[in-house]
Amino acid sequence: MLGALLLVAAGAGALGAVPAAASAPAAATPLGQIVPAPAKATAGGSAYRITEKTRIRVDDDSRDARRVGDYLAGVLRPSTGYKLPVTGDRAGSGDGIRLRLSGKDKGLGAEGYRLTSTGRSLTIVAREAAGLFHGVQTLRQQLSAAVEADSRQPGPWLVAGGTIEDSPRYGYRSAMLDVSRHFFTVEQVKRYIDELALYKINKLHLHLSDDQGWRIAIDSWPNLATYGGSTQVGGGAGGHYTKAQYKDIVRYAASRYLEVVPEIDMPSHTNAALASYADLNCDGVAPPLYTGTEVGFSSLCVNKDITYEFVDDVVRELAAITPGEYLHIGGDEAHSTSQADYVTFMNKVQPIVAKYGKTVVGWHQLTGAAPAKGALAQYWGTEGTSAAEKAQVAAAAKNGTGLIISPADRTYLDMKYTKDTPLGLSWAGYVEVQRSYDWDPGNYLPGAPGSAVKGVEAPLWSETLSTSAHLDYMAFPRLPGVAELGWSPAATHDWDTYKVRLAAQAPRWDALGIGYYKSPQVPWNS
Repeated sequence: MLGALLLVAAGAGALGAVPAAASAPAAATPLGQIVPAPAKATAGGSAYRITEKTRIRVDDDSRDARRVGDYLAGVLRPSTGYKLPVTGDRAGSGDGIRLRLSGKDKGLGAEGYRLTSTGRSLTIVAREAAGLFHGVQTLRQQLSAAVEADSRQPGPWLVAGGTIEDSPRYGYRSAMLDVSRHFFTVEQVKRYIDELALYKINKLHLHLSDDQGWRIAIDSWPNLATYGGSTQVGGGAGGHYTKAQYKDIVRYAASRYLEVVPEIDMPSHTNAALASYADLNCDGVAPPLYTGTEVGFSSLCVNKDITYEFVDDVVRELAAITPGEYLHIGGDEAHSTSQADYVTFMNKVQPIVAKYGKTVVGWHQLTGAAPAKGALAQYWGTEGTSAAEKAQVAAAAKNGTGLIISPADRTYLDMKYTKDTPLGLSWAGYVEVQRSYDWDPGNYLPGAPGSAVKGVEAPLWSETLSTSAHLDYMAFPRLPGVAELGWSPAATHDWDTYKVRLAAQAPRWDALGIGYYKSPQVPWNS
């Protein structure tokens, strides 16, 4: 099944209908001029050229390598027009593209790779399959943007000579998609997954519940999806994922080496649940469904036993269909919950998550309670966040709580670029491309030890977004920059060089059908 999934999306250039692709350049892209920037690129020697005789050779005994090879072939075949057979490593001569897993290369880590390009062959070596897959994304970007087309292009298909040795700065590189304010179909989510994979993102945080909609079927509480999921912002039809559909998303993400982190936001942002079951309300009266955009007005009833029966059932069923390590319990904007009740609630809910084998992730307000051992707090504050609140999060980090850094005025992809941006919100300010990129997650939060930072996230809230075109316009060109902050060494961080590499991505987005904001801060070629 995994191999089939790899082929299905990759065979069409991964992102659907493709307009006329840009012409291939006469020369190869300089080695390492990609996004995210690699840890080390050493240029030299002749370029490797993909031809009609090229084979993709993989380890004979590795299903994982074979799957990555099939994926690569699916990307390359439509645009090159070549057969590009995927063969065992002992088949044929030593030329071609070789994908090799090597447990001896421990320095590459779980996601690193080494790409070597010579006039005769191109080899990607990794310790684990995720590294091979990330190496393939580098290979894609080293090739002409025309490689993304779904019809034959003229080439030539050159990869500059030399060696790239690369591994990520952080192991947690995430993007969030809010499917609650507006519902997005399975195919729309898969499309976004493909976009994330190109930039080596390895987590998909799915915001599955909020005031405006509950988006995952829970067998023991069926009204959550059928009623609580029946609307969205503005009063549209909404929708929800069956368990089979959610599993499909999880499998597809895994085929792109992304782990799904599901979120059930609690105790606030729960109007859809409260409207579905009257007993979850303190007064026993179900509120109407909500289609507006206000926050902080809803709360589960902290002092009712049924609240924790509800949480236990939801966590149990969701954990059972989520193979990843993490389960996000929200915890933000609980303005209708007293601090004492909030602490009580989190003290009861976190052990439930642990009981079903998952690690807690929560928005940084979780640090106002007692984060469970191993929990991650997701910091989403801004420059205007109070010193006391920042200090609270930093203190938790010093006591062992890991941090995911996602400042709203840096990484929230739904923030308007400028006052003239037709989509998005501006409560955290305007976030142009340079502002989104030009900061360091490792020292962003005062007082928090750099060792506590586990990674970054680029959330995309959907109050004003309802189509894939909307998602693309707000994510691009900011998403690749956040991905680079998560992957690339801090020493590579430089806006002046980054903006040139970013501009070079535009023809690839055009070929993939990704509409983007042409920021005046970026030196686009057209």
